[in-house]
Amino acid sequence: MIKTDIIIIGAGPVGLFTVFEAGLLKLRCHLIDSLPQPGGQCSEIYPKKPIYDIPGFPEILAGDLINNLMAQAAPFKPGFTLGEAAETIDKNEDGTFTVTTVKGTQHHAPIVIIAGGLGVFEPRKPPIDNLGEFEDKGVEYMIKDPEIYRGKRCVLAGGGDSALDWSIFLAENNLASQVTLVHRSASFRGHLDSVQKVIDLSEQGKIELITEAEVTGISGESRLEQVQITHQTQGEITRNTDHFIPLFGLKPSLGPMASWGLTLEKGAIKVDTLDYSTNIPGIYAVGDVNTYENKLKLILCGFHEGTLAVQSAFARIFPEKKNVLKYTTVNGIQGFA
Repeated sequence: MIKTDIIIIGAGPVGLFTVFEAGLLKLRCHLIDSLPQPGGQCSEIYPKKPIYDIPGFPEILAGDLINNLMAQAAPFKPGFTLGEAAETIDKNEDGTFTVTTVKGTQHHAPIVIIAGGLGVFEPRKPPIDNLGEFEDKGVEYMIKDPEIYRGKRCVLAGGGDSALDWSIFLAENNLASQVTLVHRSASFRGHLDSVQKVIDLSEQGKIELITEAEVTGISGESRLEQVQITHQTQGEITRNTDHFIPLFGLKPSLGPMASWGLTLEKGAIKVDTLDYSTNIPGIYAVGDVNTYENKLKLILCGFHEGTLAVQSAFARIFPEKKNVLKYTTVNGIQGFA
């Protein structure tokens, strides 16, 4: 059982900034996220996409924003349970909560703040009939531990930053013995620097680049052994492989949140704008996962919501204490030992 002051469900930018605001009030946080690394969409889908509406930054890459937020939260030593979606929230007799993940990891705290962005992210899967038979037997939809690909033959599919960046990583670091990148178009959606790097590695023989093609079949005995690739002009191509990694992005859904007894409206959690509390006392919702009149789905709005939520959480945890707002310009940052 992991015990803390605030359980934050969602480790995206709003969840990470909420750690900082909670830390200023001496409240410890533990974050739960279904993705294998912090950052939410900013890390998983568009780490190299520029963002223009973060105060004080005329332009900042999404991945750099997450790095900065992690550094800002670091003095308050947040805990992380990553690669595990929160599955249930149970209210205990004393009013505290137990949050259990899909893998059975339990967390206990008096406060839960849901900062789940657009919800639980599920991978977009290619339309291959027997794909499910090889999941965790050579088919993976995200790379959690690059070491498992050391010395292995890998076929990646996709045309965005994830497919490009992981192909580069596996090839440049000599992890995979063979890297093949398959994309259905001759042009890519990813960052131009990454596209050029893949082309360079292809010319050096470190990446086999197959464009205008799709992986349409997979086969093997107990594990994945081959992929079948359909090329627009060359027809059928077969490649022996140990891993097939389709990186087509993620699709959001409320997932288990829909069964937590929260008031929902148009696929989002309805909150009170006084403190962004939900209909269940002690549970708050901040960021894109919530809804209220005049809601704007902007990161900076989520920062504001998280700030007010932790102020309310402090009053709930310590009803006998008076919380006097302290300015960081005067008091600085006093992290946890």
